[in-house]
Amino acid sequence: MLKNSCKMIACMAAAALISGFDGPGDKPTIALGDRREIFADQFLIREMKGARLVMHPPRDEGAVMHFDQPWESNAPAYITILHDGDIYRAYYRGGHQRAEGKKEDNTCYAESKDGIHWEKPKLGLIEANNSKENNIILEEAPLTHNFSPFIDKNPQAKPNERLKAFGGTNKSGLVPFASADGKHWRKMQEKSVINDGLLDSQNVSFWSESEQLYVCYFRSWTGGNDRGYRSVSRSTSPDFIHWSKPVEMTYGSRPYEHIYTQQTSPYFRAPHIYVAIGSRFVPHRQIATLDQLNELKVDPGQHKGLSEPFIMTSRGGNVYDRTFMEAFIRPAMGLNHWSARTNYPSLNIVPVGNSEMSLYVNQDYAQPTGHLRRYSMRVDGFSSINAPYKGGSVRTKTFTFTGKALEINYSTSAIGEIRIALTDENGEDLPGYSLLDSEELVGNEIARTVTWNGRTDLSAMAGKPVQLHIYLKDADLYSIRFK
Repeated sequence: MLKNSCKMIACMAAAALISGFDGPGDKPTIALGDRREIFADQFLIREMKGARLVMHPPRDEGAVMHFDQPWESNAPAYITILHDGDIYRAYYRGGHQRAEGKKEDNTCYAESKDGIHWEKPKLGLIEANNSKENNIILEEAPLTHNFSPFIDKNPQAKPNERLKAFGGTNKSGLVPFASADGKHWRKMQEKSVINDGLLDSQNVSFWSESEQLYVCYFRSWTGGNDRGYRSVSRSTSPDFIHWSKPVEMTYGSRPYEHIYTQQTSPYFRAPHIYVAIGSRFVPHRQIATLDQLNELKVDPGQHKGLSEPFIMTSRGGNVYDRTFMEAFIRPAMGLNHWSARTNYPSLNIVPVGNSEMSLYVNQDYAQPTGHLRRYSMRVDGFSSINAPYKGGSVRTKTFTFTGKALEINYSTSAIGEIRIALTDENGEDLPGYSLLDSEELVGNEIARTVTWNGRTDLSAMAGKPVQLHIYLKDADLYSIRFK
């Protein structure tokens, strides 16, 4: 009796929060299918009362790779991390003196079996310092200045072009590359395929499963050339060779900032959502004195300015969503973290185990101590719907789904809970699926199937317009998926 009374009180509190929601409105129904939805934007959210979206900065797991070889660079920008089956691959810019004394960029390669412990294999491909005992895979400036590969998920991709990449700057345009094994690369053609934009940053490309085309994101300026703010433009292609005219990305009502790298990539558990953890640049700030920077042996060209990782998302087209304007990772204590262009995030978030994912950040940039650092998050854990002790509620937009059950990624405190109701498009509870019927969800799990009076089967509602009413108390909801 006491348990039922407590449940009734909780549901009455939740109903009171939900009762003030607006009517159905005239927004189109979202075809959700069986896609996972993470809560990094307002896409699925219609209204929140007492709840909010919160960002979850990653945990610092320490240095995993130092750039300390004579053919490497203390400024190895534009790092790419790929999770390729049972291997993790890293690509980064190095540099060494040629026989004639000229120093040129090269592209170096490292790999890992677990995403934590990295090795630099001796590949025997490129000579440096009179030896091929190194991990260099390419040496052809300016194509190696910002060589950026991806695993081609296009089902029509040829086996010997399983990986693709762009290399190049304004001087060369973007030249397409392909590889079967990620170590041996060839040009798909000599002629560049993208020439518009300011291509001196990391030029990020991938096959979009949701848009069914190749996309490329690269630097542009709001005022053209080097005027205004560093921003982002995008081109698309059906075949990675023929590309559309670039279109500038938009940011809604958010102010422009200098976006030095954008690192846009499809999230591996929800590839229709592109997560961009890039580097925001603050060019006119400097907190370390010249003497302090010289003591750290920071390259004189990197004295002015500060940088830090930020997060934004896109669902295709030329629109970014910047729900969170705060830093995703604040620069750490110590002046070595406060020089220009340090704290550059690498491209891609990759899974490490079943419940964790990793982001890698290039730190101590242009310093003798330059290294790659790993940060960890729970899967889907960029952000969440959160409610405090007193509780909060969320109402979703109207959607249809496929599948038979609802799976959630969530966490609560010992006194917290989550309850979920399934309603029709007018917000009326479906019989047997109200908050009172909902299981009291308590715990911390990546995948929990929601039940109503012990039932999980939702197949009778599949394909019909529905909404979710979600009640949370001292809890976080990271993602949902019908399956």
